[in-house]
Amino acid sequence: MKHFDLSLYLVTDRSLSLGRPLEYVVEEAVKGGVTMVQLREKECSSKEFYLQAMALKKCLKPYNIPLIINDRLDIALACDAEGLHIGQSDLPYEVARKILGKDKIIGLSVENKQDALDANKLDVDYIGISPVFDTPTKTDTAQELGLAGVHEISLVSKHPGVGIGGINNSNALKIIQAGADGISVVSAIMSASEPRQAASELYDIVTGMEK
Repeated sequence: MKHFDLSLYLVTDRSLSLGRPLEYVVEEAVKGGVTMVQLREKECSSKEFYLQAMALKKCLKPYNIPLIINDRLDIALACDAEGLHIGQSDLPYEVARKILGKDKIIGLSVENKQDALDANKLDVDYIGISPVFDTPTKTDTAQELGLAGVHEISLVSKHPGVGIGGINNSNALKIIQAGADGISVVSAIMSASEPRQAASELYDIVTGMEK
């Protein structure tokens, strides 16, 4: 049985970590309340990606936090990550599921209502509702959905959804109120001077509970 919690989903970006080791920022964030971690690497070799994935997996294991690999099925397999996140232009879901098996978590980005309806035909584990707001950390995304788009997608989707894109303390609660099951952040934690505190504040906003 797959157990995961979308409440506070951290997507990594080493370029935003203020020069700090990725494992340090991630572990601090997990101590603050991050419930899932996605390793996203666009600018490194396969070997470097693999080594970073193994280091993060070791870091997350004591906390029982799932490691999700962005895009790269080969890396997800090589490091035996808990899951894979794919976009609309990545490897087809059916292929990823066939290779990874039924026990791994697979998330799929949806960029509009039709994507969400199409995803209903698949047994993905969650959808990434993307992008909620325009964000400088990802420049290849579709037009921002806004809160109305999050609400529309949440209404039609049979899968749990996590909002992604331009999310911070000022708008996190609105995304949950619009129907998302959780929020995904990058710079709000990666670039925070105190990642643990930043995560704790976001976790509190999203869940209404203190950790």
